[in-house]
Parts: sequence; structure tokens; C-alpha cells
Amino acid sequence: MNTEGTKMKTEKKRILVVDDESNMTFLLRVIFERTKEYQVKVVNISSRALAVAKEFQPDLILLDVAMPGMDGGELASRFTEIPSLKTVPVIFLTASVTRKEVSQRDGLIGGLPFLAKPVDPTELLRCIRKHLGVESSTEAWPTILEEAVG
Repeated sequence: MNTEGTKMKTEKKRILVVDDESNMTFLLRVIFERTKEYQVKVVNISSRALAVAKEFQPDLILLDVAMPGMDGGELASRFTEIPSLKTVPVIFLTASVTRKEVSQRDGLIGGLPFLAKPVDPTELLRCIRKHLGVESSTEAWPTILEEAVG
């Protein structure tokens, strides 16, 4: 029963993961689902990403840079052409740079947020929360992460 003045349950944030590597998307899905804070949709074929994004309406997009067909840069550009996705934060994933390089640039390359593959789960969750503007406790992360990758 919902009455005025009753605090409504907050909806889970929606994250779209676009990466042609199914092992990577599986791991990311597990990490996000174990937090119980996110609803995750995975796309492994870049040409399907636009249609899925329009339907799913994500709050954030994790996007691999190098994919067959449409690469991450082109996809990101196309997302901004869709009014409902224009302001959705995009975080790029790449194996082309090291974690050290990303760290030295405060997580930004060319002014855009990047994470180096393989992705560190704790760094990933911090980055996601930062770009979603979400503050939450990190106390449960070690357990979540051990279960996800263990």
C-alpha cells in the first residue's frame, strides 16, 4: 500500500554494457547484479546497441572502444543523436591503455571517462557511482567482489 508521505523504494539504476567480448560482459553483469543496485542489459553485437539503448533507456552506458562493425567512438556519437540518450553518461572500456595511464589522467582521456581492461571491480563501481552521481557505502564491496570473481 502506497500512501502520501510513504517513502517509495528507489528504482535500480539501469546500465547498458556494450562489448563484443562475452566473457567481459558476463563478469560485468555479475558484478553489477551482486550489488543489487543496478539493472543490467548486455549487448555483444555493436550493431544492436542503438536499438537496445532506445528500448532500455539506460542511466549509464559502459562501452568498449574496439569492436567489430561499429566501434565505441562511433556508437557514442550516435547515442548523442538520440534525444532520450543525449545526456546519458558513457564510460569507455579499453585494453589499449593501462590502469596506470588512466590513473595518471584522472580517469579521463580526451576529456572522456575511461577504464582500462581488465577492469578492477572496485574501481569500476566507484567510477559508475561517480558518473551516476550516486553516493553509497562501499562496506559490502569486498564480499560482493569476492563472490563475483571467485
